[in-house]
Amino acid sequence: MTVLKTSMRNFFAHKGRMALSAVAVLLSVAFVCGTLVFTDTMNSTFDKLFQATSSDVTVSAKGASDSGETTSDNGRPPVMPASVVAEVRAAQGVKAAEGTVFSTSVTVVDAQKDSLSPSGGGPIIVGNWNGNDARTMKISSGTAPKGPDQVMVDKDTADKHHLKLGDSLSVISAIGTHNAKISGIADFQVTNPGAAIFYLDTRTAQETLVGRTGVYTNVNVTAASGTTDPQLKKNVVAALGTGYKVQTAKETADANQKNIEGFMNVMKYAMLGFAGIAFLVGIFLIIDTFSMLVAQRTREIGLMRAIGSSRKQVNRSVLAEALLLGVFGSVLGVGAGVGLAVGLMKLMGQMGMHLSTSDLTVAWTTPVVGLLLGVVVTVLAAYLPARRAGKVSPMAALRDAGAPADAKAGRIRALVGLVLTGAGGYSLYLAANVDKAKDGSLWLGLGVVLSLIGFVVIGPLLAGGVVRVLGAVLLRAFGPVGRMAERNALRNPRRTGATGAALMIGLALVACLSVVGSSMVASATDQLDKTVGTDFIIQSDGSQLVTPQAVKAVKDTPGLARVTEYRTAKADYTTPDGKTLKDTDITAADPTYATDLRKKTVAGNLKDAYLPDSMSVHEKFAKAHGIHLGSKIDIRFKDSATTAHLTVRAITTSDDVIDQGAKYTSIATLAKYVPADKMPLDQLVFATAKDGQQDAAYKSLKSALHDYPQYKVRDQTDYKQALKDQIGQLLNMIYGLLALAIIVAILGVVNTLALSVVERTREIGLMRAIGLSRRQLRRMIRMESVVIALFGALLGLGLGMGWGATAQQLLALEGLKVLEIPWSTLISVFLGSAFVGLFAALIPAFRAGRMNVLNAIATE
Repeated sequence: MTVLKTSMRNFFAHKGRMALSAVAVLLSVAFVCGTLVFTDTMNSTFDKLFQATSSDVTVSAKGASDSGETTSDNGRPPVMPASVVAEVRAAQGVKAAEGTVFSTSVTVVDAQKDSLSPSGGGPIIVGNWNGNDARTMKISSGTAPKGPDQVMVDKDTADKHHLKLGDSLSVISAIGTHNAKISGIADFQVTNPGAAIFYLDTRTAQETLVGRTGVYTNVNVTAASGTTDPQLKKNVVAALGTGYKVQTAKETADANQKNIEGFMNVMKYAMLGFAGIAFLVGIFLIIDTFSMLVAQRTREIGLMRAIGSSRKQVNRSVLAEALLLGVFGSVLGVGAGVGLAVGLMKLMGQMGMHLSTSDLTVAWTTPVVGLLLGVVVTVLAAYLPARRAGKVSPMAALRDAGAPADAKAGRIRALVGLVLTGAGGYSLYLAANVDKAKDGSLWLGLGVVLSLIGFVVIGPLLAGGVVRVLGAVLLRAFGPVGRMAERNALRNPRRTGATGAALMIGLALVACLSVVGSSMVASATDQLDKTVGTDFIIQSDGSQLVTPQAVKAVKDTPGLARVTEYRTAKADYTTPDGKTLKDTDITAADPTYATDLRKKTVAGNLKDAYLPDSMSVHEKFAKAHGIHLGSKIDIRFKDSATTAHLTVRAITTSDDVIDQGAKYTSIATLAKYVPADKMPLDQLVFATAKDGQQDAAYKSLKSALHDYPQYKVRDQTDYKQALKDQIGQLLNMIYGLLALAIIVAILGVVNTLALSVVERTREIGLMRAIGLSRRQLRRMIRMESVVIALFGALLGLGLGMGWGATAQQLLALEGLKVLEIPWSTLISVFLGSAFVGLFAALIPAFRAGRMNVLNAIATE
């Protein structure tokens, strides 16, 4: 009880000093709990959505995926004859059956040719208005579509794009372009999953999406009273046979849930990973806080020991304070986490996915996990300071506070740090010199962990040298004030090392990812320059394939020397070693593709792969299956009635980036075996201008494709910029998540300075008494903060560059061979760290400047 009372007294006596550590715990716990609540709510919401939108039993065409995805190689959804509906209705236990047709391989534009796609990356869905949709959508204005000139749109899409009744829309599919006017607007009665949904009448939907009537993509079946879904499925299968995909409502919901499960898990564990980084940074803050508090209370602890307190009691007293801090910060963090989840839901609403707070899901495990993490991490972080407090002897009561650190312990720490750093460096060296990227990833991970721990442990040793160099460069110009700031930073190297390490972790990851991202862009750009011999690339940024009408428009464009079509198909391979490879990709292109892509070969000539009944394979595939020039591979293309016997005419290198691992044949060969109505559409179209007509051809192409807004015309400069933008968006998102760790690190700098000011109260009073002005005092503290921040930045950026360079060596094994250091980004981060130091020092410097001189001198 005495220990608890002492701990409570000390905790509340120093509550101001504990506040920033509590904020660090709060932020970290909030991020964990917010992530768990948000992802649980998303899963719960989608569960309800899929259950609400699934009919008792759904019949789909055999080619449809388990989740009902309607994309296909030819841009048309897999369909079944309308006669299936009558057969299903005749099955035992069927109350009702209704045919539906829908597709996601579409683009919808307004009268100005602007796309109406969702901003959050969700799909556009076009289908017929049916009874199943009527259960989950309510017509809020106008009427359902009743003819070919009418279309109905969901309310969210209408509000976002300012659509109203009577507005003209165009539905663009693989069949062509269908024009209609808005006849109605329907509101979601369930959560909007972020899709833009458009409804046509049944006949128009069939003609627009499939190209013919009398077919459906799905049949929604309702069970009669007393018939279970599994029994109904059994009856429907008995009536139809095995030529269709039949799923119960639960199976459909599970398939849809599985379809988003991968994305949800990636998002969940990525966010938890960044929360873990924030926790790691918070550990340094907590260790720093308790170390300084223990140092400042050395005399007090010595007195406690002198009047009979045992080492264990002192140790337990400090740990009890940490426990109180952990509980306090974690409880607030759990509450903040729920608020963060609500904020994320609102953000998703801005992106088009409207999540209701009524569906907010807080599992009992979430607060438990948050509390356990916060408390355990805080207590573990405080263990070393508590152990140090327990070693304070009764004789410390006779000495000034802040006894010198154990020199022997410092030497052991330096030795351990050097060993760990050396082991991490050697692991990175091994990673950079492996032959396979998979093998190197293990060494890279080990090297990152060991070098990070090594730098953290060796931080106090590095602080002495780095701070002196920074002081000589930055602080000496400020005269005595600058020298005092340097000495304050050097006074306690362990504290400076721990504070700098907190900032180092976040910036090391920023530097590493910047190097990797820049190297990926530079490598891809280099590959484009070396291998792509065409001027323009035409493709959709979404999932739409290039329609024959668009290809014709490209070919009719004046000023072009050649146009190359490029498509992929699925096939079953039987290789010379007797192995059968199911659903393997094969790339079909025009013979001019051998000119458009200057791909290296290790045997043969790539142009020969486009001869009749010929193909190419890449080097690794050839070695794995005993293939050489002249080998025959039996190819059974998807939807082909016969087997093709293709001769290998070329073997390409596997050491490239563009089309890595591709196996080529000609479109003519593909067309010989695949029926015309089953032929896959082009994924890309390449166009090359006549000499000297590039600019004119670029403008002409854009004009020719004006009626096809789903496609983008890019020259090589545009393509490189698009690639850079994609990687830049990903990096910006990661930097945003890393900002939490950097915020916690800034709190660490603030806390260190604040406690340092308290520790030096008497010293500050004496300096003020002998003539140091308030302005000079504040400047000294700000410069000390800047040096500590720049120390952490130098370590972090140096470490991150090493990690990034090693990672690039592994990427080089996959063809990304250019190492590029983004100096502008790294210099900006370094200079930004100086501003972080200035910002962190504002409050401690202000408080120091307001000290009463006489009271400060009288402080014990």
